[in-house]
Amino acid sequence: MMATIPVEPKTLIDAGSAITIIHQHLLNDIPHQELIPKTINHLSANCSTLNIIGEISLEINVNGIKTTIIADVTTNLVTNLILGSDWIQANNVYFLTPEQRIMIRSRATLINHITLPSFSEKIVEANVQPNYMTNALFEPNPRLKNKVLFTANALLNIENRTIKISIINATNRQQILSEGTKLGIVTQLSSTIGVTIPSNYLKERIPEGKVCKVLIPEGKGANKSKKLNFNNMPTTTSQGKQYQCRECYRNFNTGNELFKYLRNKCYSEEIRQQINKLTEHISDDKQRQQIFKILWKYGKLFDISESSKIDIILKKAINTGTHCPIHTP
Repeated sequence: MMATIPVEPKTLIDAGSAITIIHQHLLNDIPHQELIPKTINHLSANCSTLNIIGEISLEINVNGIKTTIIADVTTNLVTNLILGSDWIQANNVYFLTPEQRIMIRSRATLINHITLPSFSEKIVEANVQPNYMTNALFEPNPRLKNKVLFTANALLNIENRTIKISIINATNRQQILSEGTKLGIVTQLSSTIGVTIPSNYLKERIPEGKVCKVLIPEGKGANKSKKLNFNNMPTTTSQGKQYQCRECYRNFNTGNELFKYLRNKCYSEEIRQQINKLTEHISDDKQRQQIFKILWKYGKLFDISESSKIDIILKKAINTGTHCPIHTP
């Protein structure tokens, strides 16, 4: 049996202390297992000596979050309990200084190697280290977004240290995630929780090109809106306008069907002819398909139906500020 201690005002969380220390008086007031005797002296920050009489395994309860640590027991501590850097690092404790509170988080890592096909969605399993978690808030790793892999913030149930997460590959190429990839972090929540979403999260948009017309305003101001009017925002369903072609306004059940339709039907004939002409000389079917996908990725470059221009800003080799160099023959 471990000694269970709720965190109270007389508990000090000290990142400068290498170890966790509990006062003998507090230990005597709670049920605990047998003390393992040891004699050692620790030097405190004010150069005084702490007399250590043994060590014991503690269960630290922080608002329902259970953590464990082996602590030294002393007879002359100025407070009841000091949670040191050993406890902080072992339990991934984050300090929120302005709010004067702490947050305990854990990594969620991919269990198995996976391959995500282009424009697809897959449910994967991730491992969470602490075995005391049951319900947690999952926040995705920002690096996934840089790869155009999207997964949502979610409240998840943890079973046997495992959670299930849905990942979307929004690119036109397959992507591979190796075993142990960090998918995000999880924060344990109590049974009764309140979740707030900051307003700046509502401003952020994911550009979807010509795929999805609804929910993304047209024009250059799509990402600059200061407010979202939820009363006027159109609602969508999986069978409705969520997957609608901008060219012919046809609806689709999935994003994969929409992308395939755009490629085969709604892109201009000029693009199709140019790409077919560039790949018709390749005899190997597999190589032709690989080149075909690359050319379709940049297919807009072959569209001769619309005029285009390239804007280039020439940078001088030497920065002369506002004084342009004078040419002398």
